[in-house]
Amino acid sequence: MLRTFRIGGIHPPENKLSAGKKITALAAPKQVIIPLSQHIGAPAQAVVKKGDPVKVGTLVAKAGGFVSANIHSSVSGKVNKIDHALDSSGYKRPAIYIDVEGDEWEETIDRSDALVKDCTLSSKEIVDKIAAAGIVGLGGATFPTQVKLMPPPGSKAEIIIINAVECEPYLTSDHSLMMEKGEQILVGVTLLMKAVNVNKAVIGIENNKPDAIAHLTKLAAAYPGIEIMPLKVQYPQGGEKQLIDAVIRRQVKSGALPISAGAVVQNVGTAYAVYEAVQKNKPLFERVVTVTGKAVANPSNFLVRMGTPINMLIEAAGGIPENTGKIIGGGPMMGKALVSAEVPVTKGSSGVLLLTKEESVRKPMQDCIRCAKCVNVCPMGLNPAFLMKFTVYKDWEKAEAGYIQDCIECGSCSYTCPANRPLLDQIRLGKGKVMGIIRARKS
Repeated sequence: MLRTFRIGGIHPPENKLSAGKKITALAAPKQVIIPLSQHIGAPAQAVVKKGDPVKVGTLVAKAGGFVSANIHSSVSGKVNKIDHALDSSGYKRPAIYIDVEGDEWEETIDRSDALVKDCTLSSKEIVDKIAAAGIVGLGGATFPTQVKLMPPPGSKAEIIIINAVECEPYLTSDHSLMMEKGEQILVGVTLLMKAVNVNKAVIGIENNKPDAIAHLTKLAAAYPGIEIMPLKVQYPQGGEKQLIDAVIRRQVKSGALPISAGAVVQNVGTAYAVYEAVQKNKPLFERVVTVTGKAVANPSNFLVRMGTPINMLIEAAGGIPENTGKIIGGGPMMGKALVSAEVPVTKGSSGVLLLTKEESVRKPMQDCIRCAKCVNVCPMGLNPAFLMKFTVYKDWEKAEAGYIQDCIECGSCSYTCPANRPLLDQIRLGKGKVMGIIRARKS
C-alpha cells in the first residue's frame, strides 16, 4: 500500500497540462531585473554599481547575513542602475537592472554536458560551494540551502529526504527535470548526503508520475543508499512535515525543525542545482518554470534566466488568452496573484498559472455552518474556522493558543469550505500578527 501523511489532506484536480513537455530554454531578454531578496532571510547586499560590466555567473550581491543567499548575474552586459522594482507581492524592493550585451559566461563555469560523478571535496567544502553559488530551496520556500545543511548543536541528520512529489496542481517543472536530468539529480543527492554525513536518502515521488518513478528507480540502482519511494497522491504532501511523516513515519513537533526528526528535506530541483554548483561551478541564475492554464495555447516548461519578465514566458507559451482573469505566481493552491506580468522571475518562481475569468471569481461568502470539513482536511491538525474567527476579532492570545503559527498556508481549508469562507486569507493575516508578537516577546 502506498504511503502518505496521516493527518488531513485533499486531492484537487491535478490538471498537469504541461506534463510530458520537454524543457525549452528561453532566450535572455534585453534587460533583466534581479531582486536582492529572492530568499527567506536578510536581503543580499549589492557588490556592483552602475556601469559595472558583468558576465553570466558574476556575483552581483553577497548574502546579507547567516540566513541569506548570494545572487549572481543571469546575463552578460552592464549594470544599468540599482533601484527598486515591483516584486510578485506588489511591493517595491531593491533590485539590480542589467542591460544585456551578448552571452559571455564566467570562465570557471563548466558548460559541457558531460556527467561528473566523482567528488573529492569534504563535507564543509561542499557546503561552502553551495553557499557561494546562492542555492536556495526551489520548491517555493527559498530557504538558503547551506543553512539546512548545518544542523544546530545537539542535532544530527539521519536521512536526506528529496521532495519530488510536486503535489501542487498544474505544475510540472520538477517532473520534467526528473525526466531530463535524472542522473545529475542523483549525483546531487549523493553530494547532499556527503554534506550532512548520512548514508541514506529517499526520493519521494507521487504515484501520478510513473514515468519519473521508473526512470529514477532504474538509475538509482547505481547509487548506493538512494531509494525511490512512490507515494499516494495527496495534497499537500510537498510540505516538509507531511513528507517526513509519509516517508519515515515521524511527526515534527510544533515549533520544531525537521532536523529534530533526524531529517533534512531538499527539493528535487535543489538537488539538481547542488550538482551544477559543486560539480560544474555554476551558480543558481536560472531555473525551470511551468507556464500553464486551461486557456493557454501551449502549456510549457521553460528554462529561464532569473530577472526575466514574466510576460516573456507567457508570450512564449502563446500569449495571454482573452478571457484571462488572474495571473498566479506558482500553483492554484499556494500561489499568489501577480499585480503585474512584468515582475521578474526569481529563484522561487516554480510556475505561472493563467486562470480564466470564470475560475477567478470568488463565490459569495456565507456563514460558517460548523461542518468541520476544514478541520478534517488540515494537515497540521488545526481548527481553521476558529483561527479565522480569532483573527477577525483580533484575539491574538487565542490565535496563538490555537497554534496559528503552525499553519503551512496550503489552502486545503479554503478549498473544501462549503460556505466559501476566506479561511486562508484571514489566517495568513493572523499568523503574521501572532509571529510578530512572538518575535517581540523573545527579543
